[in-house]
Amino acid sequence: MRISLKPLPEQVIVITGASSGIGLATARLAIERGARVVLVARNEEALLDIERDLNAGDRVLHVMADVGQRAQLERVASETVARFGGFDTWINNAGSSVWGRFDEVSDEDHYQVMQTNFWGTYYGSSVAVKHLRDKGGALINIGSVESANALPFHSSYSASKHAIKAMTDVLRVELQKSHTPVSVTLVRPSSTDTRFMDHSKNYLPSAPVFPPPVYAPEVVARAILHAAEYPQRDVYIGNARLLSRLAQNAPHLADWINRTFVYDTIKSGRPDRHPRGALYASDVGSVGDGSASGDYPGMVLTRTLYTRASQHPVATTAAVAVGAAALVALLGRRGR
Repeated sequence: MRISLKPLPEQVIVITGASSGIGLATARLAIERGARVVLVARNEEALLDIERDLNAGDRVLHVMADVGQRAQLERVASETVARFGGFDTWINNAGSSVWGRFDEVSDEDHYQVMQTNFWGTYYGSSVAVKHLRDKGGALINIGSVESANALPFHSSYSASKHAIKAMTDVLRVELQKSHTPVSVTLVRPSSTDTRFMDHSKNYLPSAPVFPPPVYAPEVVARAILHAAEYPQRDVYIGNARLLSRLAQNAPHLADWINRTFVYDTIKSGRPDRHPRGALYASDVGSVGDGSASGDYPGMVLTRTLYTRASQHPVATTAAVAVGAAALVALLGRRGR
C-alpha cells in the first residue's frame, strides 16, 4: 500500500506541546512553508502570544488542552474540523519530565510523566487515526534517543519513551494490515536545546543538563515536517541512531558509559532556577513559554548530516558523487 501525503502548503497540521521547544519550532517552520497550524498546549496565554507573533492570520488556531485527558484532545479535533474542515498531520509532541533517583521521585511524579507522555501520545494517536482513517494523512509521534537508551535519573521519562515506541510500532503494523492510508512515524531526537530542563521537575542537587552533542530545535522541526510530506518509519536526529544501536547491540557497554560518564555529566553543578518545573497544571506559566530555544551553555549544532542523508538519500548520493568526481578531477590535474 502506497501512502500519498499532501504538500505542506495544502496541509492542516495539529501540534501538541506547541508553546515552546520543538513544538514551537515546528509550528513556526510549518507556517513559513505555507501550512495551516493548530497550536495545542496547557498555557493559553503563551499560545495567544505565539499566535500573534506568527502573524499568519486565519492560518493559525490555538486550543488550550491537557493531552493527558482524552476528552480535551477530542475537543482539539472537533475545533480543528470546525475551523479548517479537518487536518492532515497530527504531531504528538507534548511531554513532561522529572529528574531524580528512581527511589527518590514520588509515585505521583512518576505517574504524571507517564500520564502526559505515554497516555497523551496514546490519546492523540487514537483521536488522529479515527479522523484520518478514511481520508489519509500522517501521524507523527515524538519519541527520543531514550526510546532505546535510557538515561540515569530519568526513569519515568525513559519508560514513557520506550512505551511510545512500542505503541507506535504496533499501531503502524495494524494500520498497514488493514490498508489504512495513514503513515506512522516515530521521531527520535537526541539532546536538544529547548526549555525542557526548566519545565522538568528536579530532585537532583543541581540543575540537570543533557550530555552533548546538543542540537537546535529547528533541526528536529525540519525532520518532522519532512516526515509530514514523505512517509517514514523512524527518524533519528543526530547521534540518536548510534546510541540506540549501542543500547540494543552492546547493552553492557551502554550501561558502563551511562554509569561512568553520563551519570555525573547530567548533574551540572549549577543552581536550578526552576526545580518545580511545570509538571503539573498548577505550575503552568511559572516557567517561561514562547521560546523554541533554551540556554544550553555549550555548542549547539544546527545541522545533522546523518538525519539529512537518511531523509534525502538521492540528493545525498548525488552530492557525494559530485564531490567525488571533483576530487578525482583535482587529483588528476595535480598528477599531470
